[in-house]
Amino acid sequence: MYKKIFVAIDNSSTARKALDEAIALGGALKASICVTFVADESGLMQHGMGLGSYIDVDKIKAEIRTGANAMLDEAVARATAAGCQAERLLIESANRRVAEAIADAAQGWGADLLVIGAHGVRGFERLLVGSVAENLTRISLMSLLIVRQP
Repeated sequence: MYKKIFVAIDNSSTARKALDEAIALGGALKASICVTFVADESGLMQHGMGLGSYIDVDKIKAEIRTGANAMLDEAVARATAAGCQAERLLIESANRRVAEAIADAAQGWGADLLVIGAHGVRGFERLLVGSVAENLTRISLMSLLIVRQP
């Protein structure tokens, strides 16, 4: 069965459900858990087009990292309190799709299960930003558990 569970989170309710599911599975299976967050900085990389003159890009990157680290610390504390062996991984990405960064990190960690929440993005928004979960179904080399919001 699964021995290494990789769970990707963000600050959404579906990500919290995915984390809960990963913790429950990790506890039941005595599996290790790695909780990850992808700090997607691709939107900030447009500073060459004048964005940098309006905002402090480095300050925003630091704020993203600070928030991500707090989120990861809290997730690992929850997993540890539930009796799971857990670690954390912050991925900073400016030039890759989030799904690719998650899939590569999960494979590099040796995960045999990847857990992610699905936001249920539809219509025009899905066309513009795509779905990380949907992209992972195409590129992940391991089993994938997609947790949905009821």
